[in-house]
Amino acid sequence: MARIKPQALLIQSKKKKGPTRISVTTIVLCNLVVVLIVLSLFATYRHWSRRSLNNIGTGLPNHEETDGLDDSKKYDLPGFAILNTSKGYITVELFKDGSPEIVDRFLDLCQKGHFKGMTFSHVIKHYVIHGGDSQGLGAAEEWTSKGKLRGQLITSPKHEAFMLGTSKSKQDSKGFELFITTAPIPDLNDKLIVFGRVIKGEDVVQEIEEVDTDEHYRPKARIGIINVALKREI
Repeated sequence: MARIKPQALLIQSKKKKGPTRISVTTIVLCNLVVVLIVLSLFATYRHWSRRSLNNIGTGLPNHEETDGLDDSKKYDLPGFAILNTSKGYITVELFKDGSPEIVDRFLDLCQKGHFKGMTFSHVIKHYVIHGGDSQGLGAAEEWTSKGKLRGQLITSPKHEAFMLGTSKSKQDSKGFELFITTAPIPDLNDKLIVFGRVIKGEDVVQEIEEVDTDEHYRPKARIGIINVALKREI
């Protein structure tokens, strides 16, 4: 075999390609990308950590989530009640936004059958129908004693006829009275919490209003609510 001369070996070694070098710019850019990724992950971790701590401290979701749940709850609640009375059906629209706490309590009592068999204990013609406590008129008695003075007061939309309300004075008790107005009552909001209005069955309300009563406004014949059906839509 022929020997390769040292000079030829030197030339061949120079011709061999060396390893590819990475530029400084590329190294700097890669490091910046890594730093940005790490900072992003750290910021995300801090955000969710604080959110978890806030939820544990309050026992509730954040404000936006709470509002969303409240709105969803209101939407799911029945918005109408159909009173099946011994004179016919009375359909009531409930003021879920205007009186949410009272509507919630009313719906809860409906589901528990509280109004099943409730009698209209007092009927004041051209004034109000009262269902519930038969021991006294309560708010209705005080209104009646004012006589014509109530006609001199300024009215508002909630003072119209066929409004559904409950007594303010009975909110601390287990009872729940129902009042359906049959005429505009100027000082209605002073005595009742209005939480609905009759949208169908006004003729039934008027028929109940026409029943015979004694001197204490108690119907001579028993009349009342047979049951209550709740509806989301009518």
